[in-house]
Amino acid sequence: MTVRFFHTSDWHLGQFFYNHSRDYEHEQFLSWLLEQIKAKQPNALIIAGDIFDVINPAAKAQKQLYQFLADAHELAPHMQTLMIAGNHDSGYRIEQVQPLLDKYNAKAVGVIKWKDDRTLDLDSLLLPIYDQHGKTVAWCLTLPFLRSSEITGIYNEHTQNSQSAIAYLHQELIREAKARKQPDQALILMSHAHMQGGETSDSERPIIIGNEEALSTALFDDVIDYVALGHLHKPQKVGSAHIRYSGSPIPLSFSEINYKHQVVEVKIAPELTDELRFQFEALTIPRVVQLHKIRGELSEVFEQLRSLQEGEIESIDQREYIDIEYHTNTPPQPNLRQLLEDALPKNRYRLVRISRQYQQNNVQENADQKISLEPPTPKKLFQSLWHKQGYQQDDQVFSDFMSLVGEAQKTLENNDNA
Repeated sequence: MTVRFFHTSDWHLGQFFYNHSRDYEHEQFLSWLLEQIKAKQPNALIIAGDIFDVINPAAKAQKQLYQFLADAHELAPHMQTLMIAGNHDSGYRIEQVQPLLDKYNAKAVGVIKWKDDRTLDLDSLLLPIYDQHGKTVAWCLTLPFLRSSEITGIYNEHTQNSQSAIAYLHQELIREAKARKQPDQALILMSHAHMQGGETSDSERPIIIGNEEALSTALFDDVIDYVALGHLHKPQKVGSAHIRYSGSPIPLSFSEINYKHQVVEVKIAPELTDELRFQFEALTIPRVVQLHKIRGELSEVFEQLRSLQEGEIESIDQREYIDIEYHTNTPPQPNLRQLLEDALPKNRYRLVRISRQYQQNNVQENADQKISLEPPTPKKLFQSLWHKQGYQQDDQVFSDFMSLVGEAQKTLENNDNA
């Protein structure tokens, strides 16, 4: 019996991008996903964490999720939606609404639970996946984001540190899954974690538990047919084709401009040979709002801005994002932002970020500079930063700064004598 499911993650509903709402982009993604569900009728939709962008999501973000679940259930009543909490989510919050989720054939696993005898509550982590006739065709092993305080030290001798706790959780969960699995059933493990070898972007919040290294794929037993990962925003496999990050549905930073955002459609036929039992297809998500990174000297930046596509976009939520990095060694003009805005085609773009990159005009001069081992004084530190910003010598500014330093020193002396 073949099980078909969609693997997605890192929706980050409610995200604000440089103070701009992403609601429109998320609405378009969810509408597209509903079309795929209607056409493909999968057994399950798997959402591998970071459903929301913040632990306390806005009401509109929560409405987006629950309206989507209601619409998906109407289009595919037999489909189950299984989701876990990521590091951006509150595990307790997403579990609190389980009575509502039940109405839409959905299940949320937010935290690891323990029984009174200090053993794992495996029933809460092992979820059956049914076909349209109610027959179990797969088991989903769910591992939400593992916060150290929830898994280490207080339950048994296997959880004295995060490394041993993580290994114990995987071993116990896989052991129980093997015991329940029938020959014609698949095993799917869903986890929100940073795996060794995964390629990151600059928008992913570090989640390494207890400063441990990223997790190893050796945690996954060969009996697992597919590992559905969340956290990294770039779609990618990790070691093997069946261990994958689906990635985020929209670019969450300018470093993700070239990502090919997707939902992974997976088919597993447990009764077939190893070569044929697993198939997957990347369903490309249309990008409805473009991002542009403009780099170069100011003259080049202005030229690139003027050459951008024209044509007004009425709604500001649909306008394209612009990030400018200009290269110079001189201080910025006071009205630089306005000049850059004026160079853009009207009412089509949102200039959300301007940064300056300093040129190295004299590499040899920098290389020949001697390193001083003397402790830096406040004045030297301020002068160094002032010059690095491209500003010229200003005795009045230095005098004002030293006055502030003197006042701060007096305050510290008074506190010490109090």
